[in-house]
Amino acid sequence: MVDRNLLRELDVADEDAEDFDMDLLLGDNPGVKAGGIVPGRVVEVVGDQVVVDVGYKSEGLVPLDEWEQGEAPPRPGDEIEVLLEGMDDDTGEVVLSRKKAHRMRAWERVVSMHREGDVVSGKVTRKIKGGLLVDIGINAFLPASQVDIRRPPDIADYLDREVRCIILSIDEDRRNIVLSRRSLIENERVALRENLMAEIAVGQVRTGTVKNLADFGAFVDLGGLDGLLHITDMGWERLKHPSDRLRVDDQIEVMILNVDKERGKVALGLKQLTANPWEQVAEKYPVGSRITGEVVNVMSYGAFVKLEPGIEGLVHVSEMSWTRRINHPSEVAQAGDKVEVVVLGINQQKREISLGMKQTQVDPWDQVAQKYPPGTIVEGTVRNLANYGAFVEVEEGIDGLLHVSDLSWTRKIGHPNEVLEKGQRVTCQVLNVDQERKRIALGLKQLKQDPWEADIPARYGPGIVVEGKVTKLTNFGAFVELEPGLEGLLHISELSDRKVDSPEEVVAVGDSIEVTVLRVDPGERKIGLSRRKAHEPRDEEAGGEAPASQPAAKAESAGLKGGLGGGAPLFSLGSGTAPESSSPESSPPDSSSPDSSSSESSPPDSSSPEPSSSDLSSPESSPTDDEPE
Repeated sequence: MVDRNLLRELDVADEDAEDFDMDLLLGDNPGVKAGGIVPGRVVEVVGDQVVVDVGYKSEGLVPLDEWEQGEAPPRPGDEIEVLLEGMDDDTGEVVLSRKKAHRMRAWERVVSMHREGDVVSGKVTRKIKGGLLVDIGINAFLPASQVDIRRPPDIADYLDREVRCIILSIDEDRRNIVLSRRSLIENERVALRENLMAEIAVGQVRTGTVKNLADFGAFVDLGGLDGLLHITDMGWERLKHPSDRLRVDDQIEVMILNVDKERGKVALGLKQLTANPWEQVAEKYPVGSRITGEVVNVMSYGAFVKLEPGIEGLVHVSEMSWTRRINHPSEVAQAGDKVEVVVLGINQQKREISLGMKQTQVDPWDQVAQKYPPGTIVEGTVRNLANYGAFVEVEEGIDGLLHVSDLSWTRKIGHPNEVLEKGQRVTCQVLNVDQERKRIALGLKQLKQDPWEADIPARYGPGIVVEGKVTKLTNFGAFVELEPGLEGLLHISELSDRKVDSPEEVVAVGDSIEVTVLRVDPGERKIGLSRRKAHEPRDEEAGGEAPASQPAAKAESAGLKGGLGGGAPLFSLGSGTAPESSSPESSPPDSSSPDSSSSESSPPDSSSPEPSSSDLSSPESSPTDDEPE
């Protein structure tokens, strides 16, 4: 009977076992069965076949390639063992296999010498699905999960290596042996671990082998016990990954940092074997010293610069340039760049060093006061607009404030965007420089002569009748636009000869009316107007001095009824050039007040009632009850 399991194990096809006459094959040796091992003698070598006499009626053939390379080639008369596989239908010759006979003999030797649990050694010959093949006399299977305590990333690294393993199982029916290297290592480590845990102590320096690398650190075999070397304890400098410092199978010395005998865990340190560079950092890098370092990391808030291994400092984004507006540090520095920095501060307790790049250059603000003294005419670009003014870039990184009150002498401007826009080129005058606070005050209106000094008083003298447009009504009167940007106050007491309770009774916004200039105050930048005097009969006879002098005298006795005020600056920059219109002390003495007017030059006008001085002294005052009807 044919042993089909054996033939299938030895790659013998079933049909080969069916198609030959066993009686003819065996001849006078009925005790030998197909699938058995028989002795033979080499007769000759024909082509790629070796003719072997096995004592049967027909000689057998063995493929020549079953003699491995390096082995002595077959010669006539050599005695060999072969496996009887079957008969060749075409030639009638017996088919033999020397290689399969050797496998069967090897299996028999291994099974006879070893049992499950025995330790064997062999060479890894091949990687197959799920594990490795180890030659221990025959090919035994070493599963990938049993290669090591921690499964290696690539088991192909074990090819051609000699390994020691434990036999986990022997399956004689399937002629299969399963090995485990992991079990052997674990068994050996148990005894080593017990001895090591008994003598290990914090502070000891031990030699170990790097067994595995992870993102957070490395596992080091101390000889039966694995310890964790965290990435932060590998060196005083910053490491991105443990592979920057270590490799698997590296032999290293480590210090024992902590031992947990109950859980069998050990914490290791590598940097603790060297001196801490932070202990001498204050002496080595005093504040104000200038050094060269390497940019190792760039964040949104700044760049970290390595001064030496283990010593890094931060250059904040605000310390990178005196003048440039830097949105991200990468605009100035990249990882790997060599940069020159100045030490600004050291916090040894927190292990922090503040560095500056701009301090290696001259601060342009140190030269601003000399470069732009008050009165200097400069040209710049409007960089930003705010409610209170416009910021003008005089040069890169140097901005000046053009306050809304310094945009026009006469025009009332509510927001800078009424006259300026972002990106516009403008010419201004430097009003003041505050070098300590790094601020420059600029003026636009100062480029022209103040019209209140001569032009307006010349064109709007007391007694002149002009036409204007009502722009605003208040409880104390109406504002009248005499020309673009120039307004006068028509006090409620000057609206009509009769008593007026509200300006709306006489005028409305948008009305064009004739008014008489009562008074012009250049210091206060105000013009007082009267409507009732504009409607008085005019003397058109020759020698018309009286009509002009009469309103003038009347204006002098009446006082100022209104005008325009200047805005206050956003902040004080020392001695400003703009007139301080908000301070009554800064107004010039009123030489045309009723007390100082000359009665001889123009007699009082008895034909019209004269308002009280209390009503005319302030544009915000309201008429009194005792005002003459």
